[in-house]
Amino acid sequence: MALSRIWSAFIIVAIVVASVKCFFFGQSDIFNWMVIGKASDPANPLKLDGIIETCWVSVELCLKLVGILALFIGLMSIAEKAGGIRLLSRIVGPFFSKLFPDIPKGHPSMGHMIMNFSANLLGLDNAATPFGLKAMESLQELNPSKDTASNAQIMFLCLHAAGLNLIPVSVIAIRASQNASNPTDIFIPCLIVTFVGTIAAMLIVSFKQKINLLQPVVIVWILSLSFIIALLVLYIVSLNAEGIKSFSGILSNGLILLVFLLIILGALYKKIDVFDAFIEGAKNGFETAVKIIPYLVGMLVAISMLRTSGTFDVIIGGIKDFFSFLGADTRFVEGLPTALIRPLSGGAARGMMVSTMETYGPDSFASRLSGIFQGASDTTFYVVAVYFGSVSIKNTRYAIGAMLLADLVGVCTAIGLAYLFFG
Repeated sequence: MALSRIWSAFIIVAIVVASVKCFFFGQSDIFNWMVIGKASDPANPLKLDGIIETCWVSVELCLKLVGILALFIGLMSIAEKAGGIRLLSRIVGPFFSKLFPDIPKGHPSMGHMIMNFSANLLGLDNAATPFGLKAMESLQELNPSKDTASNAQIMFLCLHAAGLNLIPVSVIAIRASQNASNPTDIFIPCLIVTFVGTIAAMLIVSFKQKINLLQPVVIVWILSLSFIIALLVLYIVSLNAEGIKSFSGILSNGLILLVFLLIILGALYKKIDVFDAFIEGAKNGFETAVKIIPYLVGMLVAISMLRTSGTFDVIIGGIKDFFSFLGADTRFVEGLPTALIRPLSGGAARGMMVSTMETYGPDSFASRLSGIFQGASDTTFYVVAVYFGSVSIKNTRYAIGAMLLADLVGVCTAIGLAYLFFG
């Protein structure tokens, strides 16, 4: 119900804003660009895709997901038959049993979730999505109400959407391409923000679900993970932008190949029919990609209408006027468009970050803050549409509110750290 109301509000607000601009401010062509506009059209002043083009983009995105989902879910099928997922579940069981008390001990969903979190941590979006969808499928098996999100699904998606990420490689690469004097200067703030956002998501959902986090197992796991991340940070800060990019590639892609190797060797050892197991899982990946098309089309079209109507410009202008009236520093407002669009569209937020760099310079306060926003969270509404859509969940309960609250904590933390690190 919450998703239905938000989706309806996006469309209504977009049309109202566009109507005001058309009939009161003389922007008579805004309806045309909202419906049939193309970002690639030189005559399009918005440089954004309209409704029709967004429908095509949504389907193309799902088609691209088909191959990736088929590959990784196929490999997950091999790992399950070989017992690898249950082994992972037993390893993380003591910790996850506290965060996910409704999941039986040793259930495969724990292994799927840890694969998703690991891929997210390493910035492997292509791998994180299939692992996450498989986790949702496993959790749905335990869900007594198939059209309503379970506690475990909400906890999982809120932690996933918090976007704990070790190295924001794409942000560093873009800053380097824009000739920033120190492209890696946003690394530490990004890592702190994603960590704070993840802890915030855990606390928010745990409070709602009445989960006690002050247990020795939970504290030891969180401190251990923090220690490992701190060691990696100490090493990474000694590298330059090129070194970070090289290390990230070796670490993340090397681990993917290692996982592939371990899955195949484990399956051969257990005398599993490897290729048949892969094909069985890959078929499921194809079906999942097709299933999420309606959810993705609906959400991306609503987001497109918000962007092309100029709603974000109105919001940003209002925020800037409000803080100017209070006599506060308004430099952070110039970086806010990335933060506002990030929960809606990762690609749009990336474009907004580049636009901020081109407008204010790559070493400006706004550009650095925009980079922190881009590297510090996931696309909340994309996650909701794709992950809940993949298992046909209609009632998301408080999931969206919890995610957006965690996003707000991340945004406030990012602004505070930007002033702390960059004045």
